[in-house]
Amino acid sequence: MQFFRYATSIYGGDATLIGASWDLLPWFAGAAIAFAILHAVLHAVLAGRHPAPGSAAPAPARVKRHALVDRAYHSIMGIAVLVLLGTAFLPILGIKFAWIDIHWIAGLVLSACVMFHIIRALLAQDWRSMRPEPRDVTEIAAELSGQHVRTGKYTGLQKLFHLGVAALILAMLASGLLMLLKIDTPFWRRNPYWFADDQWGLIYVVHGLGAMSVLAMVMLHLYFTLRPDQWYLLRGMARGWITGAEYRRNYDSARWAEGAANQDGKQA
Repeated sequence: MQFFRYATSIYGGDATLIGASWDLLPWFAGAAIAFAILHAVLHAVLAGRHPAPGSAAPAPARVKRHALVDRAYHSIMGIAVLVLLGTAFLPILGIKFAWIDIHWIAGLVLSACVMFHIIRALLAQDWRSMRPEPRDVTEIAAELSGQHVRTGKYTGLQKLFHLGVAALILAMLASGLLMLLKIDTPFWRRNPYWFADDQWGLIYVVHGLGAMSVLAMVMLHLYFTLRPDQWYLLRGMARGWITGAEYRRNYDSARWAEGAANQDGKQA
């Protein structure tokens, strides 16, 4: 198995790095599948030993979790990521089609989504709710051991997942935007001479490894989304709200106080 791809000029000389090896693709996908299976087995074995505690604390019939604008952003971003992954890997798997224009347009859409999300998170949302905290380590350990833990609006695992996806998406977008210098579009003419061949190779390595990592993260995201015990979060993203009982069961009102106060879920 090779980790990188190299090309040799027809004129001879040393081989030039041209990107990450696609031999790694099944390993990234396999790692995601292995993690999902391990998590499912551990959850099935351990969860029954720690039943979720009840709560008599009052809560509204519906609790708003995501605003319409955030749900729309999430949907557009998800579609853009899937289009990017499909146009990147389907040709590698032997399914040939005119993918380049679709790929770079989806990349620009994803870039716009990320910029919108960053601005909205800083100006209109409480970005601290997604900030990792020391107590998240204890909560993650308890959750992985099968214990039920009431958390803030986002769990420690969700925060770490968000942080990892954010880093990968930014690396993939930064390298991808640089790669646009090598193609003609209606908006600019190609200029591949901004970087030397070995520098282009590093850019392609970052982009390729980032794309394969994002594929693995998307697979894990789908796994956690489709777990029956997580369907309330899927509804929360699709319709904007969770029930009061789900709020009492899963969240600490001291850490997500606005959840208890917010009773406009029907309008989300």
